[in-house]
Amino acid sequence: MADWLEALDRLAHDRAKAGLTRQLRPRAAGDSVVDLAGNDYLGLSDHPRVIGAARQALEAYGLGATGSRLVRGSTGAHTDLEDSLAGWLGADAALVFSSGYLANLAVVRAAGAVCDLVVSDAYNHASLIDGCKISGLPVRVVPHNDPAAVAAVLAAHPGRAAVVTESVFSVDGDLAPLAALHEITSAHGALLIVDDAHALGLLGPSGEGGVAAAGLAGRPDVIVTATLSKALGGAGGVVAGPGQFIRHLVDTGRSFIYDTAPPPAVVAGVLAAVEVARAAGDRRAVLFRRGALLAATLRGAGFPTRDPAAGVLSVPAPGPEPAVAWAADCRDRGVAVGCFRPPSTPDGSSRLRLTVNAGVPEQDFARAMTVILECAP
Repeated sequence: MADWLEALDRLAHDRAKAGLTRQLRPRAAGDSVVDLAGNDYLGLSDHPRVIGAARQALEAYGLGATGSRLVRGSTGAHTDLEDSLAGWLGADAALVFSSGYLANLAVVRAAGAVCDLVVSDAYNHASLIDGCKISGLPVRVVPHNDPAAVAAVLAAHPGRAAVVTESVFSVDGDLAPLAALHEITSAHGALLIVDDAHALGLLGPSGEGGVAAAGLAGRPDVIVTATLSKALGGAGGVVAGPGQFIRHLVDTGRSFIYDTAPPPAVVAGVLAAVEVARAAGDRRAVLFRRGALLAATLRGAGFPTRDPAAGVLSVPAPGPEPAVAWAADCRDRGVAVGCFRPPSTPDGSSRLRLTVNAGVPEQDFARAMTVILECAP
């Protein structure tokens, strides 16, 4: 065997010893597993209006976009979705990407045109971390949800900085102090970049997201990113903000310019999902009620779990291997839960990550809570 393949085998062996092996588990269409692992918070991925809109666009445009947005990939569905998202989020303009990951890469890199420092929360998603790496700027990582630490960095920095955070953090599900952060960034002439992936569709009166819920929609020094694959049940990403910034992304964003556009059918389905989500106050109410009940049930069993800010709950596990076994036992009993281990967890600990799905039938959700507790290590 070639030396480089032997090296990969040794690395795989080391990961296995540390309990960090990952496996792909394909699911069948229409399986009966209760989903507390995926991010379809409002249950819109199979909503009839969403499926109908996607089917119509599939018949009209075909399977793929056939090219990048600037070549042949832009359709009326893409621009309609961008207009809808900009209006919903209260932004001047919006730009759709083929994934939230690529949107985050683009937005942090683009900040390098007007900033000379990035300040990043220690618990930020990998896509934001990678965006910081490719931005070419110095990066200061600050303690999680610590506005005072951000203020100290900005006070000592003579130039313009970009402060990067999630609104609802993807692993622990806690909420960033966005209003306090914006007060600080505004005072120091900094940009605030917020990944609203786990808040879009859930927070705010009409699901506008965490930025709008904090009263920051449309601020000229706030840039919002989000994925379209969570509460909207589709795929893709979006950046929303001032028109000048969106124009800069169209002209210079490598992960936009050189990437094939999202398929029109997916885009049309997401546009329908936006329309449903804006009026889905009943589904949001179910999600928050279930999240509070799940957190209270876990606390009653001795797990230190706080009420979720949106749809994500984090449950500590003794280590990587017990977390894997816990998740596997739940799966064997028909309940899918997330199992997060290093490097997915920013603090090096392992946990179950539970997501609340308002589309799960009530009796199935109740059974899932019982299974999670019965399978606990």
